[in-house]
Amino acid sequence: MNAVSKLDSSSSTGFDWALVRSFLAVLEHGSLMAAARALGMHQPTLGRHIEQLERQLGVSLFERTGRGLAPTRSALAIADEARQMRDGARSLQRKLTARRSDRSGTVRLSASQVAAAWLLPGLIARLRATEPEIAIELVATNSASNLLRREADIALRMFPPQQDSLIARRVGDIPIRTYAHEDYLRRCGTPRELDDLLSPAHTLVGYDTDRLLLDGFAAKGIPMQREQFALRTDDHIVYSRLVGAGCGIGFLASYTAQQLPGVQPVLPQLRIPGLPCWLAVHREIRSDPVIRRVFDLLFELLRAQLAMVVQADR
Repeated sequence: MNAVSKLDSSSSTGFDWALVRSFLAVLEHGSLMAAARALGMHQPTLGRHIEQLERQLGVSLFERTGRGLAPTRSALAIADEARQMRDGARSLQRKLTARRSDRSGTVRLSASQVAAAWLLPGLIARLRATEPEIAIELVATNSASNLLRREADIALRMFPPQQDSLIARRVGDIPIRTYAHEDYLRRCGTPRELDDLLSPAHTLVGYDTDRLLLDGFAAKGIPMQREQFALRTDDHIVYSRLVGAGCGIGFLASYTAQQLPGVQPVLPQLRIPGLPCWLAVHREIRSDPVIRRVFDLLFELLRAQLAMVVQADR
């Protein structure tokens, strides 16, 4: 078996690729010292690599001369094979590096306070478990982050984006229901009809300056005044905590209520329109592999989560 055949067969039987690199460095630089400097190695280590490769191949690869090391005929015979191995290793490294760059980076995600606090944490944990090299910056704000000004890369919104430069996918509808804590219901009773809900016997939790609930009741033909909500706050996280503490009856996204121990639905016949859930991204950065990966994965996670919420809400 000649040296080329031995090199080729050794590559499939536990062959050390570092030996090929050391061999080529000595071949191309002409001495152990120059090759060690080029590779950033110690000269004795490089010398041991050459000796180990010679033992594996059963041939002498270099002869000492006054000017350094001269390749033998055996060395020249395997030089092309060795360069092909090096080129293949470099190509593989470039592909792996490119793949890592497609799966690493930072994505800025915007969502409402409620979604950021109650809906997204578990999904982000699963997303990070799948893509640990992608960092997530979560912006919790009830103001719609402007994707056109790149205040966020991806936005979770409860309304369809209007700008043509945005790409949006509708995830589904978020159920909104009437809820109260079991302690509150023991104290004040469970309302059976809408009139019970509006009676002085019950405490309603509402918003302070936000007209969302007032407009919602008005749309159903039920005029309400701000003062009929004995507890008022515009902070949506505080709102859910007030309901969860048994302070009164409130209106919550089902995914929030399902995470508040002791909170139960009341008045199931009061059907409140769900909130449409959209995932939006700027068209220009949709092609970014990291942003696209997060967008696609988050869409699937959200869709599955909302399906579970709807099922549990029935």
